[in-house]
Amino acid sequence: MLANIAGMANNTPAVMHWSGGKDSSLTLHKVLQSGEWKIDCLLTTINKGYGRIAMHGVRESLLEDQAEAIGIPLQKLYLPVMPGMEVYEGRMRETLLDLKESGIYTSVFGDIFLEDLRKYRESQLGQLGLQAAFPIWGKPTKDLLREFIASGFKAVAVCVNARLLGQSFAGRELDETFLNDLPANVDPCGENGEFHTFVYDGPIFRRPVKFQRGEVVYRDYAKADAKVDSDTSVPDSAFWYCDLK
Repeated sequence: MLANIAGMANNTPAVMHWSGGKDSSLTLHKVLQSGEWKIDCLLTTINKGYGRIAMHGVRESLLEDQAEAIGIPLQKLYLPVMPGMEVYEGRMRETLLDLKESGIYTSVFGDIFLEDLRKYRESQLGQLGLQAAFPIWGKPTKDLLREFIASGFKAVAVCVNARLLGQSFAGRELDETFLNDLPANVDPCGENGEFHTFVYDGPIFRRPVKFQRGEVVYRDYAKADAKVDSDTSVPDSAFWYCDLK
C-alpha cells in the first residue's frame, strides 16, 4: 500500500531508474515517504541475450515479480550483449523521449558520490529537456547501508567483484555481518561496483519476493568461458554471480 498511497502525495510524475538493488530501493523508499515525486514507472535495462538485469545478472522473471510486489509498473529497456555506449545512449534516449511524451520530465537515480556519473546523467538528460534527481546523494555510505538494514529491507548479494571480494560473498544476506566482513578498500554500498544486490522485501513491498539461491559462477567479461586461475591475479573484469531462481 505504501507505493500507492505515497505516490499520490504529489502530482509531479517521475521515472525511477531501477536496478532491483539496495540503493535504488532505499531511494524509492525515501521518495515515497517524501511525496516529492510520483513514481510512474521503474525503468530497468535488461540484457536481451540472457534475459537478465544488466550487470546484476538477476533473471527478468524475478525483476517482474519484484515490481509487482512493489506495485509500480515496470518499464524495460532491452540491450544486446555487451552493447557499446552509442547503442546504450541511443536506446535510452528513445525510451526517455517516449516517457517525456507521457508527461515524465524527471529521472530519479540512486547514485551516491560518483561525480563523473552524475555529470554524465545530467548532461544526457539536459539534452532531452529532462532533469535528474539524486535523493541520497552525498550521504555516508556506511550510514546508508545501516539505514537500509534498520528500515527492514532484505537483500542478497548477487554479483561481487572477484578481485576485491571472495566467492563466499556471492549469495550472502545483506546484514551487519556482511558490512563488518567487507574489506577496508570496499565501499559499504559498493558504489564503485564492488558488489550488486537483489532486494526481496522491505517497507516498499506489499509482499516478499520468493526465490531460491542457485549456482555461484565465475565470469570474466574480458575472456570467453573464463575459469578461475589461482596462478594469476584476478582482473577487474571478473565477477562472481549467485544465480537466483
